[in-house]
Amino acid sequence: MTRSIPTRADYVRWERVTTRWADIDVYGHMNNARYFELIDTVVNNHLAEAIGVDIRELPAIGVVAEVSCRYFAEVGYPEPVDLGVVVDKVGTSSVVYRVGLFQGEGEEAAAEGRFVHVYVDNTDPARPVTPMPDVVRAAVEPLLRG
Repeated sequence: MTRSIPTRADYVRWERVTTRWADIDVYGHMNNARYFELIDTVVNNHLAEAIGVDIRELPAIGVVAEVSCRYFAEVGYPEPVDLGVVVDKVGTSSVVYRVGLFQGEGEEAAAEGRFVHVYVDNTDPARPVTPMPDVVRAAVEPLLRG
């Protein structure tokens, strides 16, 4: 199955970041590890902003259960990157996000990441929390795309 390249219209929440010289590898495009840092950061920025408290202090915390990225075009320095976030699924103790990375004015994503958080007990990370805290559910449900 081939999925089409995502567009800006596929995402709900937006954040802009600046690329840094250190993000670029010897081939002139953004290093793969930096994509994953941006994906992780934009999801946690949304949670912190929407919840309004330090998310590390909640009784349940989201740990990364899965992360992947599909690449469509190069991302380079020094242009900023627009990060779009959408939630595909809110489960009992997990959330599945997609994060689109866009550079320039184009409508098609340069890359798209998939990011899954599973909520675990903050004092015992080996124990999943069911259900996830209401405050987390309230923060992610507005990002669901019909």
